[in-house]
Amino acid sequence: MLENTDRLDFYQDMVNGLLIKDGRCTGVITGLGHEIRAKAVVLTNGTFLNGIVHIGEKNFGGGRMAEKAATGITEQLVSLGFQSDRLKTGTPPRIDGRSLDYSKMEEQPGDDEVVGFSFTDTPRIKEQRSCWITYTNQAVHDILKTGFDRSPMFAGRIDGVGPRYCPSIEDKINRFAERDRHQLFIEPEGWNTVEIYLNGFSTSLPEEVQYEALRTIPGLENVKMFRPGYAIEYDFFPPTQLDYTLETKLISHLYFAGQINGTTGYEEAACQGLMAGINAHLKVKEEAPFILKRSEAYIGVLIDDLISKGTKEPYRMFTSRAEFRTLLRQDNADLRLTGLSHEIGLASNERMDKVNQKIAGIDAIKKILHDISVEPNEINNWFDTISSSRITEKQKAEKILLRPMVELDELANTLPRLKETLQPYNKETIEQAAIQIKYDVYIEKERELVSRMSQLEDLEIPETFDYKRIASLGNEAREKLSKGKPRTLGQASRISGINPSDIQILMVFMGR
Repeated sequence: MLENTDRLDFYQDMVNGLLIKDGRCTGVITGLGHEIRAKAVVLTNGTFLNGIVHIGEKNFGGGRMAEKAATGITEQLVSLGFQSDRLKTGTPPRIDGRSLDYSKMEEQPGDDEVVGFSFTDTPRIKEQRSCWITYTNQAVHDILKTGFDRSPMFAGRIDGVGPRYCPSIEDKINRFAERDRHQLFIEPEGWNTVEIYLNGFSTSLPEEVQYEALRTIPGLENVKMFRPGYAIEYDFFPPTQLDYTLETKLISHLYFAGQINGTTGYEEAACQGLMAGINAHLKVKEEAPFILKRSEAYIGVLIDDLISKGTKEPYRMFTSRAEFRTLLRQDNADLRLTGLSHEIGLASNERMDKVNQKIAGIDAIKKILHDISVEPNEINNWFDTISSSRITEKQKAEKILLRPMVELDELANTLPRLKETLQPYNKETIEQAAIQIKYDVYIEKERELVSRMSQLEDLEIPETFDYKRIASLGNEAREKLSKGKPRTLGQASRISGINPSDIQILMVFMGR
């Protein structure tokens, strides 16, 4: 895709410095001394900044196995006033799928219905490869424990904090000592390789300990290991040093995205790269920034969490971190975001037309369900089969759809005239109309909450605002607000240590 992109040139070299002039990033310097000029720079360094790979007592520089670490960038940024810290992550051994005995494992087939990750007409895969489940046991744990004294984590050679929700196998054995087994997923790396990713067995123990323990797992008695698991420690920059566009506050036209901001996970990195790229482009074109709100997208939740609260451990996006989950659904992502994307020239006209057709279809189906009245003799026999109470007088189809046991496709199969009127619409459009009718009350309540909360989001705080002159604010609040420089009162309210009374004082002061 990159090679087929017009006016995109390639040059392969390690970047180890930035060109900075008058507080603005103007390009990069490569290891071979080349200066590449740029109107904006996005750093997406992953685990490469001063990365150290750990396997037992061995450690060496690297951003991934067999790939060099990146040096120089951290040191330059720190000299410019940035704060950096260390995190760690880990990976499991990769093993040979031909050496496994699958008869001793539980098969985990793929989903029956493959829905894909977008609303585009991407061809759906017809065939899937299964994953498999096996388990560790006490014998595996005992073997692993023999290497704990040589583990970089337990020996204190790793300072960085690891992902809370992806602990290493050593962590699991240590923290959950009462468990006599842990689940492992045998995951094929692809169609054209026999390599297996052993999910759940992330480790940095000595290679020989890993290998011996693997051979004690059911189904892995004759396992062959392609490469051992390892831990990697790397630099990151606390994300409170960024604006909502992911541009750094200290240096203009410089953006950070991905693990450099303290996140972990593929989707987390991808969405930051997207947003930093969009905003770098808009900045260069001198256009308004593109910022998603917490009520508009999980991207908005993730970025707001990072900017407002920072992170002391690798941050992962969970649905539970969002307060507006009824609005942020996977079924309405296209309706929420395509219009915003189209406005900045990202989504094509064709894609926007498709979404507009879908919106028109949803409205038409809702009107159909509002207009159709259902007689008791048409529906009561079906109600009996689903244990739903009978009706004694005619009711609108939309009211019947509100019943917990009733789904629109089943209702249409019961009412031939309804099925006929829905014929022109595709499955996605019909499903969306049904969801909007069924959950209308809950969706409306959440919209009202968003409206109330947005009043704080709309109150912008000037960048030069001096919190120190507000005597009624506590010392902690003044310190944290001065350091965090929140863009709005809404963002200020989410800074750790800021309480509602601080926000009220700010509102009164700003009102004056």
